[in-house]
Amino acid sequence: MKNCRRRGDESLNSKKEFETPHVVSYTRRVPILCYILTALAAYLLGSVPFGFLVAKAKGVDIRSVGSGNIGATNAMRVLGKPAGILVLLLDAAKGYAACAFLPPLIYNWLVPHYSGLFRYFHDTPVEYQTQFFVIAGIGAVLGHNYTCWLKFKGGKGIATTAGVYLALAPWALLIALVVFIVALLATRIVSVASMSGAVALPAAVWVMTPHNLFLGLVTTALGALAIYKHKPNIQRLLAGTENRFGQKKESK
Repeated sequence: MKNCRRRGDESLNSKKEFETPHVVSYTRRVPILCYILTALAAYLLGSVPFGFLVAKAKGVDIRSVGSGNIGATNAMRVLGKPAGILVLLLDAAKGYAACAFLPPLIYNWLVPHYSGLFRYFHDTPVEYQTQFFVIAGIGAVLGHNYTCWLKFKGGKGIATTAGVYLALAPWALLIALVVFIVALLATRIVSVASMSGAVALPAAVWVMTPHNLFLGLVTTALGALAIYKHKPNIQRLLAGTENRFGQKKESK
């Protein structure tokens, strides 16, 4: 009888050992799929070219007027303040929506299809949630800067990044916004204010608590990307030909 029990226990243990690698491997693949789908969905949402669409509704191809940029500043100068403010809000809203809503929606939709092996998004560890949010933010900004609908030519990502960090790090965004306003009032040059905000945002993320290494690195990379997208503005600044806010020609 003891031998039978021992054999039964051995067979049960061997069954568990056989099943464990399968479960671990299976559960590891789902988060990766969630990351991929989150990044893709955020990119597609971020790639909606609101500046182009608002201008098109007014019979204007914004890419051929002003600076040719599809962002809010060029829209404001070409189409007027109401249209520019609308583009600004829409670009910021898509960044916020991509970061705040897409990760839990995708996670909660995908996970139940895998035999209940995962908990719902609000029950997942905080580090997993943060990674999903940050990846969504990256996708949204890249979608705006390199929209697939306009041959991968888009804006500079300032408003979309603001929307992303309204969801990710609102206090850091507030500091960057204050720096932006101060720089704009001091220089009346939107590009200088935008680049100042792009420097202030990662600095604030690194300084403020709680610290998150992944968020800090990504914010630094996005800030560098924003400054890189202002390369033509930097050239005009060095040449002394960059326009100031209030002039008809786009300064960004």
